[in-house]
Amino acid sequence: MTDPLHAELLELAREAARRAGELLRDGRPADLAVAATKSSSVDVVTEMDLAAEKLITGLIAERRPEDGVLGEEGASTAGSSGVRWVVDPLDGTVNYLYGLPTWAVSVAAEQDGVAVAGAVFAPMRGEEYHAVLGGGAWATGAWEGERRLACRPSPPLDQALVSTGFNYVADVRAQQAEVARRLIPLVRDIRRGGSAAIDLCDVAAGRLDGYYERGLHPWDVAAGALIARESGALTTGRRPDSRPSADLTVAASPGVLKPLLGLLEEFGA
Repeated sequence: MTDPLHAELLELAREAARRAGELLRDGRPADLAVAATKSSSVDVVTEMDLAAEKLITGLIAERRPEDGVLGEEGASTAGSSGVRWVVDPLDGTVNYLYGLPTWAVSVAAEQDGVAVAGAVFAPMRGEEYHAVLGGGAWATGAWEGERRLACRPSPPLDQALVSTGFNYVADVRAQQAEVARRLIPLVRDIRRGGSAAIDLCDVAAGRLDGYYERGLHPWDVAAGALIARESGALTTGRRPDSRPSADLTVAASPGVLKPLLGLLEEFGA
């Protein structure tokens, strides 16, 4: 049975992600421009990132004023309830800026540091993914009703489809490209979608066998990693018993994770 608090948090996460996603989809100006940059001149923030985060944090403050918030675009409050919201108002900003469809809103709730509810809404796919701790992973989309998600049965690594992402700092990205160059002959193929949240959900949905990336932040993975785990996938950091982190995030079906992680360690990922 789902904890009533976790169920309440999930409903708020889904509502916040949906409302922000609809704002981003329907309110995107034709002359959308870069509002600021972050780690480098190509790591951008648009006016819509800021508007979406304001919508989400405003809704959380209205419904649960004692909760903490950590948002990509600067929202940060400590809270006093033991619940913290981890928010990426627009994951895949460069895709969004260029009119590419692979972007999403990610909203997760943590209780005492553990992700207990999360939602990822990908408006241009018409899909929403969500999970509550211990309750499985689910999605809505073009099909009728909710679909329970399950990661793919584990293939041999040389038949695994793997996704990754690249940092916006040039020297880090060059090193990541070298890792991908060494990895690609050893797997079925590599994809690069541009949204960590969607990649994690694609692992959950069985569209990918594995995903790895260096340099991610808590808001990039909080919801998507929970959804992946609830689908039966495994998530880890650099060590098999660690949590996803900026050093490395890996999500994969159980039989793929260990050999993939071993190669990433060998290649210096």
